[in-house]
Amino acid sequence: MSVSGMKKQLHKASQLLNERLMGAEGTKMDEDFLKMEKSTEVLHSLLVELLSKTTEFLQPNPAYRAKLSMLNTVSRIRGQGRSTGYPQTEGMLGDCMLQYGQELGAASEFGGALAGVGDALQQVSQARDTLDVSVKRSFIDPVQELHNRELKDIRFQLKKLHGRRLDFDYKRRRRGKVPLADIQQAWEKFITSKELAERSMFTLLENDVDQLIRLAALFSALLEFHRHAHHTLQGLHGNLQARLTAASNRPDRRFRSKTIRVRTEHNGSIGFYHPRSITATMTSGEQITVVPSRPASPTPCDTDGDVVLDQPCCRALYSFRPNHEGELGFSKGDLIILTSQMDDNWYEGTLGSQSGFFPISYVDVLVPLPLP
Repeated sequence: MSVSGMKKQLHKASQLLNERLMGAEGTKMDEDFLKMEKSTEVLHSLLVELLSKTTEFLQPNPAYRAKLSMLNTVSRIRGQGRSTGYPQTEGMLGDCMLQYGQELGAASEFGGALAGVGDALQQVSQARDTLDVSVKRSFIDPVQELHNRELKDIRFQLKKLHGRRLDFDYKRRRRGKVPLADIQQAWEKFITSKELAERSMFTLLENDVDQLIRLAALFSALLEFHRHAHHTLQGLHGNLQARLTAASNRPDRRFRSKTIRVRTEHNGSIGFYHPRSITATMTSGEQITVVPSRPASPTPCDTDGDVVLDQPCCRALYSFRPNHEGELGFSKGDLIILTSQMDDNWYEGTLGSQSGFFPISYVDVLVPLPLP
């Protein structure tokens, strides 16, 4: 810093001390300017907190936010364009359900339901990822730009204006010891800075349209996310209701203890034993070898010799009792002609002279409907 610059800073400090300690009165700004300055400060505080709260809303876990920030910074330093995504809670829960649903298998109604719920939650997780990207592009980035450029520039102008006002008031207070030309020059700089800062604040505060566009973009993205999530979960609800109805109407099965064949080592004879008999034989010291019995021959399926399967049809796996008007009732083994598929959970079909709707999970399709 030059000697003249250092002297100017000392003069400003002297004027500030006189105003704070000695009660010296400095040049007052007009009421409109003070209102705009106050509104600008409020807007600055708003944007700082709004950016922080929006990020917390999209990514609530602070530990993950810190981890992602560090990983993304390292990626930029290394020149890698790929960034790590935030682990959505819906996705983590969906992965868990999908994994165990697949392990239980499609034969289990509960396993199939778990897989369906897991898949739906993964779709909601993907929609939330899309929400993050959309909000960042349409709201966070523009607000960050406004904070980092326009407001930063205005705050710099106000700081400069404050310094020039102190310089002018110091020289005016020392009138007679300071040349009039210096006082006039300080006044002109002060007025120029005031007009520049005032014009910038006026432009910022009057530009409500841009701020409203950003706010509308934020809530449009939120609406789209909730609409997609509602559609996904509503479809899942219908699927779960169909599975619940199917499980409720399924005939009860009784447990029957099965016999196994065993061959003794000393004479090769074969006998049939209850499992507890095997334990008694083993404790007696006799060595036995378990021989798996042959699986029973599958029960032949009922056939319809007089029906030619040349049109879309299905066979009932379970009996279905209609609960609402328009549903088609049938018994296990009935052959139903398919008319159309209403959605992912319901078919429309005909049985004899009756027509109506019935759940997809109750039937085994023999001839599928033609593709639309």
